[in-house]
Amino acid sequence: MSRPDWEERYRKPGCVCGTEPAGFLVEHFNELPVGAALDLAMGDGRNALFLARHGFAVTGIEKSPTAIVKARARASGLGVALTTVEADLENYTLLVEVFEVVLCFNYLQRSLFAAMARALKPGGALVMETYTMDELKLPHGPRHPEHLLQPGELYRAFRHLRVAYYREVTQANRAVASLLAFRP
Repeated sequence: MSRPDWEERYRKPGCVCGTEPAGFLVEHFNELPVGAALDLAMGDGRNALFLARHGFAVTGIEKSPTAIVKARARASGLGVALTTVEADLENYTLLVEVFEVVLCFNYLQRSLFAAMARALKPGGALVMETYTMDELKLPHGPRHPEHLLQPGELYRAFRHLRVAYYREVTQANRAVASLLAFRP
């Protein structure tokens, strides 16, 4: 989706993905090492703010200025710190061995995979969940194959890490692959 399309979505009242953190993040929260966290394509901040409320020093990267304004406002309202970076991940270089946790939800940029792993400190956790090709069987959601994972693709991309949990599931409203992996 182009920047103007995202801006249009984020200008609407409320939060695009809601205010509750992703279920997969909550499900595996207790397995994450506390410290610095990076949320890629943060959107309006639901996952970043969840981690910030639990003591993480969170940096969120997002290309939508409107989404960043919403995330900052929510952080202020919650009384938590949130560092934000307005950037297009297609043209952004991630820092190396800086983060205990890297999050990436509902965003797929294959060229970023190696950098995501390198951004983790040893022992750091990668938490990722995004759409699979099975999404095309559903009446909504991403439609461009470039934005959808092939079967087993996410696992194969990060098998050099210690994969603690992996699943691919199609439910009534979404088809996703979910991964929790740790840098050795």
